[in-house]
Amino acid sequence: MPRNRTVSRIAVLGSPVQRGSAAGNSSTRSSALRRRLVLSTLVIGSLVLVTLSFRSSALDSIEGVAASGLRPFEVAANRVARPFQDAAGWTKDLIHAKQKRDALQKEVDELRRQVSAEQAAIHENDTLRRLLAYRDSARFPEDFRGVAARVLTNPSAAFDQTVTIDAGSNQGLAVEDVVVTADGLVGQVTRVFSNVARVMLITDPDSAVRSADASNLAAIGVVEHGSGTASVVLSRVTKDKKVNVGDTIITAGSPGKGQLPSLFPRNINVGRVTSVNASDTDLFKQIQVQPFVDFSSLESVLVLVPKASAHP
Repeated sequence: MPRNRTVSRIAVLGSPVQRGSAAGNSSTRSSALRRRLVLSTLVIGSLVLVTLSFRSSALDSIEGVAASGLRPFEVAANRVARPFQDAAGWTKDLIHAKQKRDALQKEVDELRRQVSAEQAAIHENDTLRRLLAYRDSARFPEDFRGVAARVLTNPSAAFDQTVTIDAGSNQGLAVEDVVVTADGLVGQVTRVFSNVARVMLITDPDSAVRSADASNLAAIGVVEHGSGTASVVLSRVTKDKKVNVGDTIITAGSPGKGQLPSLFPRNINVGRVTSVNASDTDLFKQIQVQPFVDFSSLESVLVLVPKASAHP
């Protein structure tokens, strides 16, 4: 019996020792597990980093190889596309340049129109000033008043040397009134309306003006239509009368009592002698006269209205 109690006591006493050993083993196993987890994590992280690095290097290498391989195709494509790109850019620049040119052309045209209008206004004002100066000068025929008018239409044909002016019966004009400019004789009124009138030029085939050489008043003849459209001649001047090239031809006025009066006042400039010829068989000289008035550019005129005229 005593021996059994000893064994039991030993058994009882051994139980705690066994429990302590088991607890120590459990703690050791936990520490080892943690170390393994940490080590595994580090290993896996390293593998991931190595893999990523490898992949990045591989991708860079692949991209480099691909870029090197595709470079010739890229160069060729650029060479093919460049003409089209250049053409597109050139077309765009061309369109822009054309639009800019058109805009500039419009500005130039407008400036030219303004300049032309200003020049025309200046020229018209100068013409009117010269007309008024002539009307107020001693050369203006006495017993007449001057009615200024603008020329509306020019001669329509060589055989119809007439113009239309913007003055008529309302301004006191009448048929046979004489028309002049500051340069000289224009013609005479042939038709009159309320506010317009028709003027026959001295270059018309039906015109005839008694005239004389200002340097030799005895050399009297008739200024009438010549061979050219705007030319006139001094006809019916006898060969014994002296007339020289360069002489001024003026209106001679009425011949005197017992003769038909002239419709044209005396001493109005007509033109300048350009040639004088006389054949043995002709009774009269052939005298060419260049009119002082440029009938191709008539703009303004003065109509000589008699102050004692019965018409308004």
